[in-house]
Amino acid sequence: MDKTEKKKFTLDPKPLTPDRWSDFEALFGDKGAYGGCWCMWWRITRREFEAGQGDGNRLAMKTIVDSGEIPGLLFYVDDHPVAWCSVAPRENYASLNRSRVLKKVDDTPVWSLVCLFVDKSFRNQGLIQEILKGAIDYVRGQGGKVIEAYPTAPREGRLPPVSSYMGLPSMFEKVGFVEVARPSKSKLIMRFFMDG
Repeated sequence: MDKTEKKKFTLDPKPLTPDRWSDFEALFGDKGAYGGCWCMWWRITRREFEAGQGDGNRLAMKTIVDSGEIPGLLFYVDDHPVAWCSVAPRENYASLNRSRVLKKVDDTPVWSLVCLFVDKSFRNQGLIQEILKGAIDYVRGQGGKVIEAYPTAPREGRLPPVSSYMGLPSMFEKVGFVEVARPSKSKLIMRFFMDG
């Protein structure tokens, strides 16, 4: 296969529930995706995050999952977890709600999409749009009307994962998100509006 040719995969999105916890651990690996994060960065204070980096953050996420809260979606290819999207009502992200840069634009109830993670072997295969469509369908099914995302404005060169885990504006534009605010030089706030 030509290196520029992308494989076609069918992604199967599933909410992260206690019975899928081992799949989440397998996907995130020993390092917890990005440097021991375990997708807790936007959920707790910076002090709590730093203190729990690694196993503490893993256990904190497990507590959330075990409580019955759905913190996001796992995406499967042939029953193998290959990607993650953290999407939930904005009020579930305590640190996001304290952010001076990413503060609320208005009083519209929104679901926030704060993290995208794809297994290394499935990156650069064009999966992001399918992941975002899966997130849109999930939020619509939960009765959500607006999804908010906080992508990083591109700079020269390729952004490292620690800078791009919230996505890039072009990824969101391709599935219908629109910019509603640019609170800093590097961050945008984009929204997808459910139309019926």
